[in-house]
Amino acid sequence: MMAAMRTIELDGSSLTLADVALAAEGGVRFVLSSTARDRMAASRAVVESIVEEGRTVYGITTGFGVFSEVAISPPDSRVLQRNLILSHCAGIGAPYEVRVVRAMMLLRANALARGLSGIRIEVVEQMLTMLERNVIPVIPSQGSVGASGDLAPLAHLAAVLMGVGQCWAGPLRIDAASALSAIEMKPVVYEPKEGLAMINGTQAITAVGGLALYRASMLSEVADLVGAMTLDALLGTDAAFDPRIHAARPHAGQVAVAANLRRLLAGSNLRESHRNCGRVQDAYSLRCMPQVHGAARDALDFVRSKFEVEINAATDNPLIFAGEAEVISGGNFHGAPVALACDVGAITVATLASISERRIERLVNPQLSGLPAFLVEDGGLNSGFMIAQVTAAALVSESKTLSHPASVDSIPTSANKEDHVSMGPIAAWKFARSVENLAGVIAIEALCAAQAIDFHRPLQSSAIIEEAHKVIRARVGPWESDRYLHADLVAACELLPQLAAVAARRP
Repeated sequence: MMAAMRTIELDGSSLTLADVALAAEGGVRFVLSSTARDRMAASRAVVESIVEEGRTVYGITTGFGVFSEVAISPPDSRVLQRNLILSHCAGIGAPYEVRVVRAMMLLRANALARGLSGIRIEVVEQMLTMLERNVIPVIPSQGSVGASGDLAPLAHLAAVLMGVGQCWAGPLRIDAASALSAIEMKPVVYEPKEGLAMINGTQAITAVGGLALYRASMLSEVADLVGAMTLDALLGTDAAFDPRIHAARPHAGQVAVAANLRRLLAGSNLRESHRNCGRVQDAYSLRCMPQVHGAARDALDFVRSKFEVEINAATDNPLIFAGEAEVISGGNFHGAPVALACDVGAITVATLASISERRIERLVNPQLSGLPAFLVEDGGLNSGFMIAQVTAAALVSESKTLSHPASVDSIPTSANKEDHVSMGPIAAWKFARSVENLAGVIAIEALCAAQAIDFHRPLQSSAIIEEAHKVIRARVGPWESDRYLHADLVAACELLPQLAAVAARRP
């Protein structure tokens, strides 16, 4: 018997990044709360009264952008909405991953649930039903400059509700009309304001960047664990993690990482085996983990603070305030808040990858490690982890290039009406790409650290590090002679969530 699908209510103000991650993977049902439905109905009533009274209000009875001075008669209003969607379906390039589109659909529905957009309840309910039934639009990933929102991506989403465009059916694409028919759903006919409500927003940026942030947060936990493994395997000291040092420079992340490293290393026999050796200080990539990993934590906290606001924000234009029966034009569609946050995120994960690669170098370099060259016996006949370090270097170098901020760029659009844009989708893409690079680098460090620990047997590390070593060895055996390395790297990347779970465990 199948388990009941979990249901989460959307009210426009309490969605979490974890909810977005759940939506991306599927298997969760989202519904509008009664509060959201009441607010949406009230804002829709304002729109309908404006149309009935024949008032000239931007986005409701006028054209859009540079055509905002053009009045639209009621008979043409449906044609206007359809034309808006079709003309804005200008995306190009490879499509977004299905998981990203699923997140985008949820985020758009939650923004509309704020009740400030004037859209009918049934339109949003149809989008949520599509999400539940796995009718996922094919959305090209290029074509948005992040203001006036993610127009092209969201137009491709909105078009599918009209029965136009394509949807995913597993790995295949089918036309949207057939996909809707398969779930006994009729195409939407957008009423006044609804086309604009569907496409004005930052949900492409926020979907890509939010999922990247969620993964980056997990990887930052693994970075501490794997860094601790490396330090112990290199017979490093935990003296630099003394709480008195970090109390003297009390950045929150630095203090937290130092405490975490002390916890991860507690009880290590490897550490005790060289406590009275003559080494005074370790290299910066080991000694300064609290300062570097801690700064990364603080930066990711900043990024998270921006996304936690954005995923519960109304980002279209104009906004409808039903209590005052007012329609006010503004610029909440501008992606700057999340664009800058994504650029900070890309820089942050590049930094974590960079320090991890330096630890990998120390593990494979016999002059620095005191271990067999490239962590393999019979060097020369075997190359061991020689090229794994090269791969890490390539990933780090790419991430350094991706760290150039996209948000400082702007190209005026729409006849110079939209004369400053965020380039947020590019910033989000760079962030997501750099996160995957970080995953690869940390996976390589994990394999190298596990191999280095093997050379110290029968000595044991701490309980947590030994558990992490066991997780790795359950999928990837010791490197005794050269084999097809790619398979090991893929397996190590897949193990990262398990290592995060190990890192999070407390006594």
